[in-house]
Amino acid sequence: MKSAFDPQHRQTWERQSKKPSASLSLDLDNQWSYMKTHGDAGWEAFPSYLDVVIPRFLDFLQARNLIITVFIVGQDAALPQHAGVLRQIATVGHEIGNHSFRHEPWLHLYPEPEIEDELARAETHIEAATGCRPLGFRGPGYSLSPTTLRVLKRRGYAYDASTFPTFIGPLARAYYFMTSRFEPEEREQRKLLFGTLRDGLRPLKPYQWRLDDDALLEIPVTTMPLLRVPIHVSYLLYLSAVSSALATSYFNTALALCRWTGTAPSLLLHPLDFLGCDDNLSELAFFPTMGLTSDYKMQIISDVLQRLTTHYAVLPMGRYAQEVSQVSCLKQYQP
Repeated sequence: MKSAFDPQHRQTWERQSKKPSASLSLDLDNQWSYMKTHGDAGWEAFPSYLDVVIPRFLDFLQARNLIITVFIVGQDAALPQHAGVLRQIATVGHEIGNHSFRHEPWLHLYPEPEIEDELARAETHIEAATGCRPLGFRGPGYSLSPTTLRVLKRRGYAYDASTFPTFIGPLARAYYFMTSRFEPEEREQRKLLFGTLRDGLRPLKPYQWRLDDDALLEIPVTTMPLLRVPIHVSYLLYLSAVSSALATSYFNTALALCRWTGTAPSLLLHPLDFLGCDDNLSELAFFPTMGLTSDYKMQIISDVLQRLTTHYAVLPMGRYAQEVSQVSCLKQYQP
């Protein structure tokens, strides 16, 4: 596999430099973390598909000369059996981000010392496994709180990427609850999973959180301008299960609205976008797209990324954050 800094990648970025920038990332949620959030037994054994999915998406991205940000869960980095495959991500030049240690979407409920410990533990194990200290963060389940933002700034993070400006979060949460058997306490923990209706009013473009006398850059996960419905790849795959033409038309509309409104897309991938019914993951059958084959999914992803790179120079989030940070007119918001 090639390094991000080899001549071919430099030439690719130079060819695309005249286009506006977009960012691309992958949340490396593991099988156990999905089972845990869903309330399923057996997650404590940390079942994993990382040995399958990481080489698969690395090869996929290399074939398209794409370098992205991968947000890693600290618990996975702490397990010795994952060290080799996680280091491959950094070795070929992808940026490494922090996706928390325990991957609990109720991170926003933690007191400040526990958030500090959560981030520090993740940083320690992620750096040990990959050789890279993460400087970007995305909360599990888009979990966000003013306390988390303060801790991130204090720990030297360059950006947060935990906001998901959509109105349909409560619908996604309702579906999740319908397919699970949560105890009342577990439902209470997960009551803000995927956000609230108010999240649909958050900005789509990058901005700064105002934190006392300081600020922290926020890069939202892009949703469709005006309509605020998701455009991340998992949602496009869900639409493609109905009709691939529908998914294509939907994404084309999203890109057109992004260009019209001057919204630089920050597109999100998940491991299950690269895994399908042929991978024998019956524990994850509750995900709507797990009835699709992995080959079909990757055909759809390939088409999506080809359309994205036609209009945008696609960067990892850290590099995009550097560009955005040079803009002096970023709006500021209270968390």
